[in-house]
Amino acid sequence: MQADPLRLTIVRKLMLESEAYDHPCGWFGFDRPKSSLTHHFKALRDAGVLRQRQYGLERRSRVRTEDLDLRFPGLLRLVAEWAPPAGVDD
Repeated sequence: MQADPLRLTIVRKLMLESEAYDHPCGWFGFDRPKSSLTHHFKALRDAGVLRQRQYGLERRSRVRTEDLDLRFPGLLRLVAEWAPPAGVDD
């Protein structure tokens, strides 16, 4: 998550607010340029935090909870307890 509040918010929303399926970038409702969100999702994917699957023209994301829990026990609990600063998730 690399200490970026928006990336932490992305991971937290996927963990706490999503159902049992992948979500496209638009599901998050962030008021950010698409290129900015693409950059953040790529950073999370490259770091091994997210798994993305291609569905037609969109990529859908999901947190790699099992892998992260094995490698970094307790990390996802801390992310779930973290509160985003004002203005990060609008």
